[in-house]
Amino acid sequence: DKTVSLRKDLSEMHEWITQAEEEYLERDFEYKTPDELQKAVEELKRAKEEAMQKEVKVKLITDSVNNFIAKAPPAAHEALKKELDVLITSYQRLCSRLNGKCKTLEEVWACWRELLSYLDTENKWLNEIELKLKATENIQGGAEEISESLDSLERLMRHPEDNRNQIRELAQTLTDGGILDELISEKLEKFNSRWEELQQEAVRRQKSLEQSIQSAQETDKTLRLIQESLAAIDKQLTAYIADRADAAQLPQEAQ
Repeated sequence: DKTVSLRKDLSEMHEWITQAEEEYLERDFEYKTPDELQKAVEELKRAKEEAMQKEVKVKLITDSVNNFIAKAPPAAHEALKKELDVLITSYQRLCSRLNGKCKTLEEVWACWRELLSYLDTENKWLNEIELKLKATENIQGGAEEISESLDSLERLMRHPEDNRNQIRELAQTLTDGGILDELISEKLEKFNSRWEELQQEAVRRQKSLEQSIQSAQETDKTLRLIQESLAAIDKQLTAYIADRADAAQLPQEAQ
């Protein structure tokens, strides 16, 4: 009987839709690791593609029902037409929900990858600061050399806050949704702790270098005065020698 066959096709399609909803849309998902999140994205992509492929089946059922209705007596129309309308509505709703959830999870995954990228960029910058601090730890030289090191450190510290703000916002977006919250909290705590530590060390090093510059300048000034004094004494002694002066007749300092 054609009616029985059509109802069987409608029922099987309804069952598939119900199963897909339960498996991909009704369950509560928790994403505690990147692997779980990535796996969920891939599963939803496959589910979305499978649902799209079912469009051919739905169209065949629709055509079969409509062809049957066109030839069958009016009494058989209403129930089949109602079942078909329910099927089409359920199928379209399933596709829409799968597309929406898949898009959301893809955006979440992109958000996670973006967060990792910003953290990587900022950690590389922190590595540069760490190296710079080590290089200026026991710096030797005059005021000019120390001043160049200070300028270099200050240039490195003039780093925009944009990336750190992005990290904060992306992390907040993910953790508000309960996604990778423990992992993100751990990464942020480690990053912020290192950031604060190196910032404080950099400030201390800047002050230390400024004091070293001041000391070096004072030393340079003292040495310059000594050199000027020695030059004056040398000039005076040269004059005495030129005049063939007797040492015993000279002031005691000159002797």
